[in-house]
Amino acid sequence: MDKTALYHFLSQHRYGVVSSISENGVPQSALVGIAVTKELEVVFDTLRTTRKYRNLVARPACSFVIGWTGEQTVQLEGVASEPTGCGLRSYQAAYFSVWKDGPARMNWPQLTYIVVKPHWIRYSDFDQRPPLIEELDYRFPSIERSSEIR
Repeated sequence: MDKTALYHFLSQHRYGVVSSISENGVPQSALVGIAVTKELEVVFDTLRTTRKYRNLVARPACSFVIGWTGEQTVQLEGVASEPTGCGLRSYQAAYFSVWKDGPARMNWPQLTYIVVKPHWIRYSDFDQRPPLIEELDYRFPSIERSSEIR
């Protein structure tokens, strides 16, 4: 699956589960409304008072699961950041294209935006026979693995 196909799959989904690590090393997960950029970055808004925000600021490594209709999913690992300036406006535009009510939340106290830049992605499709599993590892750009489970 190439980047364009992954973007198409991801952009069909409005929700994902983000997992982060607490200061005590405890994994914590949350369902969030998402948007995806053409670079496969995942954007979501959150409040600075949430556990996920505190976790991601202190320990930006995180993971996502996106898509669970049928048996097609993307697992994604990456690094979270809180964009500012022109970058923030670009990510907000991507987010608002999916979440039309997003601008109305901008006046919420403590609202911020988080962007997760992927370094590893696995697409799994167990709806087809044989199942298809493909991985992209952005830490090592030459690695693209594809496997079919028989």
